[in-house]
Amino acid sequence: MLRLIAARYALTPFACDYINGLMETPGQKVELVDLNRENLPYPDGHFALATCIETIEHLENFRAMVREIYRVLKPGGLGVISTPNVLNLRSRFRYFSSGFYNLFGPLAPEESRLPGPGGHITPVNWFYLAHALQSAGFQNVQPTIDKYQRRSLPAFVLFAVPIHLMDWAVHHRDAKKYRTLNDQNRRAVRLMNSRDLLLGRTLIVTATKPV
Repeated sequence: MLRLIAARYALTPFACDYINGLMETPGQKVELVDLNRENLPYPDGHFALATCIETIEHLENFRAMVREIYRVLKPGGLGVISTPNVLNLRSRFRYFSSGFYNLFGPLAPEESRLPGPGGHITPVNWFYLAHALQSAGFQNVQPTIDKYQRRSLPAFVLFAVPIHLMDWAVHHRDAKKYRTLNDQNRRAVRLMNSRDLLLGRTLIVTATKPV
């Protein structure tokens, strides 16, 4: 990804991780940082683009990470965050049957630092990531996905209409009784059961820092 960004946009790449053994780009420096305890090792307003790829699910406090991304971006800068989409139908059915989302499961305490799914400690769905980005000051928060899960297509055909009917009933109650649905969050809530999020494998969210 660093090579593609550098070639396409003529940007100087920076990288940070909690270890340097995962870097495959020759000569690329990796700043070592424990994002559960430390801030990003960069000054305020330093980057035009900041990417956080498959990381927030490994962190104890993903909202602190979102605030750090906002801090290091220049005004008008773009933030890109990806994480497993726990709202897809396969993940929802797994949660219904086991209490665990897809790619999230039982952990031993020492597994929290593993780089793969064994280290997934914080499932973050679209709404709460969007809320964190907006709360940090970001604008133009947009979700997308990498690809559809083909094995979810039959379930989508069967359950899309019932899901949307129940969704309407819940949102009507939230708006009238609990008053948790308003003009500020209505779009993010409505997208929770969008086709992309019901079928998508990976959630990718982009947002811009105001000029």
